[in-house]
Amino acid sequence: MADGGTSDLVAAAHRIADTGDVASGIVAIDGPSGAGKSTFADALVAGLADRGRPAVLIRTDDYATWDDPASWWPELERDVIAPFRRNHDVAYRPRVWIDGVPRLGPVQLVRWAPLLIVEGVTAARSAIADRLDRAFWIDGPDSAARLSRAVGRDGEESRPLLAAWQRFEEGWFAVDGTRDRCDLVLR
Repeated sequence: MADGGTSDLVAAAHRIADTGDVASGIVAIDGPSGAGKSTFADALVAGLADRGRPAVLIRTDDYATWDDPASWWPELERDVIAPFRRNHDVAYRPRVWIDGVPRLGPVQLVRWAPLLIVEGVTAARSAIADRLDRAFWIDGPDSAARLSRAVGRDGEESRPLLAAWQRFEEGWFAVDGTRDRCDLVLR
């Protein structure tokens, strides 16, 4: 695909929705911060809905914090994945940020649908790889451009935290081997 711009991500998501290959089960959308995972996930969910295939979308950003970028996974397993696999509605408590401090937010109730999409950094981690029906990887641009995107989204005051997050991601992905298990959407 082209340069990984927004229009490319949306087009790729709609092509995948058109195939009918993503209709049920668990799908992960992973890749580094600022790559366009949320754009791709939103377009995929919209494309699937347009074709009569509803999906539940859960973002790892609802769990991850600067101090705890990955070890929250058992909470997502308990609150989202386990009920989804039993065909139950999902109830979970995303993090809300108050004065820069993450806290558990109010319970979010999500109606069961035959497709669960987990989007965000570490979504396709090895701990769930054997239960994923599909895993997509979004590379996005180089790390400097991705950092600029993330700072544009989160604010200049977040730059040091986002730079540290990028260093975490590099190590995580290298050890976990995440990219190798995923279908590459964009280079």
